[in-house]
Amino acid sequence: MKQFVNINVLVPEEVLLSLRVENDEFALQMKKLTALKLFENRKLSIGQSAAFAEMDKTDFIKFLGQHNVSIFGLASDIAEDFRNA
Repeated sequence: MKQFVNINVLVPEEVLLSLRVENDEFALQMKKLTALKLFENRKLSIGQSAAFAEMDKTDFIKFLGQHNVSIFGLASDIAEDFRNA
């Protein structure tokens, strides 16, 4: 069974009012964008990132595309992978 840790982040109320979002919606947006950055920086796998973002892998891959983040590594990373294979 997965264990979870609750992390509290203080957000000025005016931010939520300006964005016209509810707390839960904003929290989910934060999780999605954090998952995107963690994947982009190769800190989490695509599966871990999708789970963190509360999305299935297919939807997360689409989300990455919408934010111009490739599911493939940088060309230099891919070349290195081939050399190491």
